Amino acid sequence: MHKRFTKRFFTFVITLAMAGAMAACGSASTESTSGGSTSSPASSQSQPGSSSGDESVTADKVTAASDSTTSTEGTVVTNAAVSSGGAIDTTDLFTDRDLTQTADLSEAKTCTVSDGQEIEITEAGVYVITGSASNATITVNVADDEKVQLVLDGVNITNDSKPAIFVKNADKVFVTTASGTENDLSVTGTFTKIDDTNTDAVIFSKDDLVVNGLGTLNISSTDNGISCKDDLKITGGTINLAVSDAAIEANDSIAIADGTITVSSSNDALHAENDDDNSKGYIYICGGTLELTSADDGLHATTVVQIDGGSMNITAGEGVEGTLIQINGGSVNIAASDDGINAASKSSAYSPKVEVNGGEITIVMGQGDTDGVDSNGDIIINGGTLSVTGQSTFDYDGTGTINGGTVISNGEEVTTLPNQVMGGGMGGGMGGGRGGWH
Repeated sequence: MHKRFTKRFFTFVITLAMAGAMAACGSASTESTSGGSTSSPASSQSQPGSSSGDESVTADKVTAASDSTTSTEGTVVTNAAVSSGGAIDTTDLFTDRDLTQTADLSEAKTCTVSDGQEIEITEAGVYVITGSASNATITVNVADDEKVQLVLDGVNITNDSKPAIFVKNADKVFVTTASGTENDLSVTGTFTKIDDTNTDAVIFSKDDLVVNGLGTLNISSTDNGISCKDDLKITGGTINLAVSDAAIEANDSIAIADGTITVSSSNDALHAENDDDNSKGYIYICGGTLELTSADDGLHATTVVQIDGGSMNITAGEGVEGTLIQINGGSVNIAASDDGINAASKSSAYSPKVEVNGGEITIVMGQGDTDGVDSNGDIIINGGTLSVTGQSTFDYDGTGTINGGTVISNGEEVTTLPNQVMGGGMGGGMGGGRGGWH
């Protein structure tokens, strides 16, 4: 990789005791971190999802949703409903630092980008990024156990062929938008390799990544928007993505606790898939506002899609696709031209199933051989309200059961699930996939 020059910044290790414990989604663990109030999310049970390795804190469980609040330190805390028996283990899913929307700038270093500049960060710490530039890349390359926080403070980077932010090595990197700021990152041409890495996103991370803050992040890309090869979390901020491939993708998981996310994508809006291990690749949402417009899938996961809260409007080929799809709360509105919700055989670790335990779900299907809710296995409705409008409202290969809640099929409440046998089976399971990573 040719470099015009390299800047190395050295900072002190910053630690700050987290103040208070307010309820949020998941279950929090502590982490040496930036300032502000923090939250202690509730926990649920079962697979996948694992602790980030940070020391956990004790938190009371929460079962009722309430509005987001803002502390005097500017930390957004989301109080979201969490199911008591979810498909994903949310214990320690979000650390206190993940949920803190502001950074401690007392010992931060400031980096002002300039044209053709490559900034390499080689020490843990907090870095404030400012300025406007073309063909500038911020590379994080620190030890496996070190964390870096990048605070975007009105930065504008337009590149031809490389990411604006490249996480080469770290324990975890936080990309935090400063309060009241507008930050623009874009790549306009064909991505090229960095060393031996085939980069394909404006923000490209080979390790754990957290996106949060109180400002706005606008991403434009000829390929992907945000790519993470481990676990990706979004816990705050306003994020707008206009991309030619997937907007937000991760190998192991995507977890969203809060934030306002708007996507225009020529492929999937959110995509979680691990080519080497089909027991990984899940999507968990317990808060935030999502406006997703995509040519393929709105939410696409190899294993589990679990929705415990938040509000989302999805306009896509398929609205939600995974092996096990569980909706426990929140508001989900889907307009789809293929399947609205599709539980397909994508992971050998799970059996295909759609389970609705709560929430308000509205699905409106396009014309043709489309299914509102399609499962290669069972469809189980235990609670919530599910309204489906379309030529085929339900299609399942296993059993369809209504144990509770309200189910509306083409405007009429039903007590038994209709079943459209045509177009189901493996045919429904093959659609909507991206065919692996690029």
